[in-house]
Order: sequence, then structure tokens, then C-alpha cells
Amino acid sequence: MDATAGTLRAKGLAAIDRHDWEAAFDLLRRADEEERLPPEALELLAEAGWWTSRLEACIGARERAFATYVEQERAERAAMVALAVAKDYFAKGASSIGTAWVKRAERLLAERPESGALGWLERLRSAMALEGQGDYDAALEHARRASEIARRTGEADLAAVALHDEGRALVMLGDVEAGLALIDEATAPALAGELSPSNTGVVYCNTITACKDVADYRRAGDWTEAAKRWCERQAITGFPGMCRVYRASIMMLRGAWPEAEKEARRACAELPDFNVGYAAEAYYELGEIRLRSGDFAAAAEAFAQAHDLGRDPQPGVALLRLIEGRAEAAMSCVAQSLDEETRPLHRARLLAPQVEIALAAGDADVARAAVEELDATAERFGTDALSAAARAAGARVALADGDARTSSRLARQAVRLWQAVDAPYEAAQARLIAGDAQVAQGNDEDARVELEAAAAAFDRLGAIHDARLARDRARRVRAADAAAVDHTTRTFLFTDIVQSTPLVETIGDEAWGDLVAWHDKTLRELFAEHSGEEVDHAGDGFFVAFERADEALWCAVAVQRRLAAHRREHGFAPRVRIGAHAAEAVRQGNGYKGRGVHAAARVAAVADGGEIVVSVETLELAVAPPPAGDRRTLPLKGIEEPANVAWLDWR
Repeated sequence: MDATAGTLRAKGLAAIDRHDWEAAFDLLRRADEEERLPPEALELLAEAGWWTSRLEACIGARERAFATYVEQERAERAAMVALAVAKDYFAKGASSIGTAWVKRAERLLAERPESGALGWLERLRSAMALEGQGDYDAALEHARRASEIARRTGEADLAAVALHDEGRALVMLGDVEAGLALIDEATAPALAGELSPSNTGVVYCNTITACKDVADYRRAGDWTEAAKRWCERQAITGFPGMCRVYRASIMMLRGAWPEAEKEARRACAELPDFNVGYAAEAYYELGEIRLRSGDFAAAAEAFAQAHDLGRDPQPGVALLRLIEGRAEAAMSCVAQSLDEETRPLHRARLLAPQVEIALAAGDADVARAAVEELDATAERFGTDALSAAARAAGARVALADGDARTSSRLARQAVRLWQAVDAPYEAAQARLIAGDAQVAQGNDEDARVELEAAAAAFDRLGAIHDARLARDRARRVRAADAAAVDHTTRTFLFTDIVQSTPLVETIGDEAWGDLVAWHDKTLRELFAEHSGEEVDHAGDGFFVAFERADEALWCAVAVQRRLAAHRREHGFAPRVRIGAHAAEAVRQGNGYKGRGVHAAARVAAVADGGEIVVSVETLELAVAPPPAGDRRTLPLKGIEEPANVAWLDWR
């Protein structure tokens, strides 16, 4: 061996041992230029190239190592390298070439005794079934075969990765609890530093993927941070780019959009020559961030780049079409993606947008079917985020069907669930639905609270378009509320049961309950007979409005006379005080507000049980009032000037 080449090679191997990948690649490449490296060293050169995002150099070194191993008739080593080359080509998006290399490994291992290489072949078959084909039963079968081989051959890395794949397959099959338990078990040796760097990276990466697939975003965020710290310790370039994709999505969910965009852009720069699939996902995440921010042109550009790299740009493009007012085009986009997608968790990401789009396009049947499937998926996988998405979608459909109460209930549940997973944008969107449901019920005050809270949340996030929509809705509610305000004159009557405690003690709780029910029914009948409008019923009292003073005063007399008759005939009846006052007030919706209402309540407070107190001005408004007895000028609490009041002689 050439002395210079030997020195470079020794230094390169030392750099590999300390995970100084950049130095290792440079030293081993120079050593190879001086004197062609043996296959073992070429594998290490390839590994250093992989960690530093030099995928072409990595593939070239591995292909040369493979050829040498074949010449040396070292079938198992050649098969292992063939599997590594296959994964490299899959990362490039060259799946046909990758599959050809898998076939090479299969031929090399055919008819040979069981070995670790055969276990790694089974492991790759599991990953291909899981990630490429969506055949989770096959993925589980291959993962379990790999685990069995690992146990028999003592391959620690294979045992951990295969167990991890088994857990991932179970998760995708809907056995989330058992699957995550296996993933946790498989991750333990990675945390302990017992696995090789490449397989540690695989475990970290796939753990995050599994958590994101079931929408367990809190867990995915925790593992993303752990993977980032590990990458930094390893001085890795390409792998952090893959981590950045996950970090961007978690940051976006949690509302840190500037930081999320920074991570996504870095991933877009690092990954195109290293892993096409992850690069496409990075561009899609960037498009989502720009879409939420209201920069629709930049969002469209990012979605187009994701599409060019092979990533379905839905539901992002469909939501853009909806914003543009092209609901039918949006329907076509999302429907095509759903036609091509069979994996339940991937379909769930499309179903919630489909509900919004279908309702905008006037196709309630499609929206209902999407909600039904989304509910089933949320029930099957059981995470808060899926449940939140299902409830929000259900709230949209309930509102479209005219069931505003159910819509309000589901929307508020969605708000709470999105808050639990720290997803402020989704929570604000659910608040919009809740606000619309309150509007439909005529609850303008509650509607304003929800809509203004949503607008404030969108403002904090920087969601310009959504904030404007929320403010516009709140403004329309305020305008409608103002238009509904009506200044009118009414005679307001207040009633209240007094000294109820001694009567309850005398007749008992059950009889008291019956008596109160009789009281309420009787008074309501008398209000109706005298054309009274029940405004409110709180506790033991009523608030009633009358267009004419005569009606109010004679209604008060009728109430006291009916109570007195019941007392004579049955021995007891509640003692009720009544007050009446005619005044101008503001009618708002079904209620009345203003100083006149307040004064009427204070007049009623002057009365004692069995009495009717009215303002003198109300007596003067009546054409044929009942007889009045004592008159006084009294201060009323909260009213500046004293009031002239009279007691009606109802007997």
C-alpha cells in the first residue's frame, strides 16, 4: 500500500470512529484517489458520503464495493451492500433501480444458509410494504421474520429496527397502543447509544413518522427535538434536513410560523440531492405555511415544487382553489387524491378539507360521507388531533343541515381538543364555526365573543386572510345587532315570590315544587290573557312587557286575586309582590334594556308580599286603571330622582 494512501486511510478511519463525517469523507476520498480502497473502506467512504449529503458519491462507492465483493464471492457482504444501494436509489426517487438492487440481493442470498443479511432483506421488504405499498399486513409479516432472524443470529441493530417496523405496522393497522409500545421498546437501545449511527437515525426518523401518522403531535414534537440534538452531536448534514421537515410541521402546528418557514427552507436547500421524498415534503410544508399566512402566490409556487418532486400537493392546492372561489375545481382536486389513496391515516388528512370544500360546492352528501369516515378513523386510532378534526368537520355539516345547537357543541369540543394539542390555528378555525353556529341560534353576543377571539388568534399567528374573514363576520354580527335595536315604550311588570322559606318548611320540598309549578303555569296564563310578553323568568320571578298600561295593571290585579282565591280554597299560596312602570327602553333581540327597565325593577322592590306598587305616571297613562290607594314619593336604589308611586287596591 502506498504510504500516503495508507496514512490518509488511517486518518479517515479514525475520523469515522469519532463520527467526524466531513473529515472522514475527505480523507477516504483522497486515499481512494491515491490507491483504490478495498471494499470495507469503500463502505465507510459511502457512509461518510451519506451523512454529508453526497448521495452520488455514496452510491458510487457502494457500487464499487458490491462489485468487489461479488468478485471475491463474498455473497452476504455483497447482498448487504446491494440493500444499501437499493435504499439510496429509493431516496433519489428511482424506485425501479432500487427494486432491481433488491432483486440482486435476493439472488445472492437464495439457497444460502440463514444470515444477518437475510434478516436485513426481510427488514427492507417490510419497509417497502409499509412505506411504498401501504400493505401493512405484509409489512408486519416481514418485520416479524426479520425479528426472528435477528434473535437467532444475534444482530442487535437488526433486532431493534425490525421490532420498530413491527410496531409501525401495528400502528397503521389500528392497534396503536401495542404498536407504540413496541416502538418505545425498540427506541430504548437507540437512546442508550447501543446502535450504529445509521440505524439510530432510522429509529429516530421512523418513530417521528409513526407519531405524525396517528396525529400524536406532542409525542412527534418530543422525538423531533431528541433527533435534532442527536444529529447535532453526530455533526450530520443530510439527516438534519430530514429532521427539519418534521420540525417545520410541528412548529407550524404550534403557531411558530416564522421559525417553521426557516426550517422548511433549510430542508428544501439540503435535501433535493439527498432524499427526494423528504425534499418534496419540505416544499409542501412550506406551501402550507405560506397558505396559512395568506401569501397565496408563494404557497402555489411551493405546492408546484412539491408536485414536481413527486408529492401529491393536496389538500393544499384544493384549499387554494377554494379561496379563489373555484369550489368545483377544489372538489375535483381533493376527490382525485382520495380516489388514489387507500391508507386510512393519509385519507384523514384529506377528509377534513373535503368537508369544507364539499359544503362550499353545495354537495352535502359528500360532506356527510367524509365526516362519517373521519369519525370512524378518529375512533379507530384515538388521538386528540384526529378527534378534533372529526368534531370540527361534523360541526360544519351540522350547521349546513340547520342543526346549530349540535354544530355549536361539536365546534366547542373541537376548540378544546385543538387547544390540548397546542394547535392555535386549528382552534381558531373551530371558533369560527362555533361563532357561525351562535349566529344561527340568534345568540349574537356569544357569536361576537367566538368570532372576535378567532380574529385575535389569527392576528397573533400572522394569518392575514383568516383574520380578515373573522373580523368581517364579527362586524356583520355587530351591524345586524345594531339594526335589531328598537327604541320603544312598554309597561314593564316584575313579579317575585317573597317569604318562601317558612312556606317551604310548612309544606315540604315536594309540595313546594308542585306549588311553584302551579304558580308559574297560572301566572303565564294570566300574562297571555292580558297580552303580556314574557321577557325573562329567573328564580321565583317574572319580567313581562305590555304594550298598554291598562293591560299591565289589570294583569297584576288578576294575579293577586287568583293567588288569594287559591289561598282561601287550599289554605296556602305563595305571597307575591308586583311592580309596574311604563317607560321607554331599547329592544334588542328578544329582550329590553335601558334605564326604564331598571326603574321598573326598583318599583317592584318597594312592594311587599301581596302588594302591587306602580309608578303614578303609569296610572296616568291607563285609560281605565284599577283603583289606587296610598301614594308616596320614595327614593329608588340606583335612581337619582325620587319616584311617585301608588299602591293598587286590588281587593
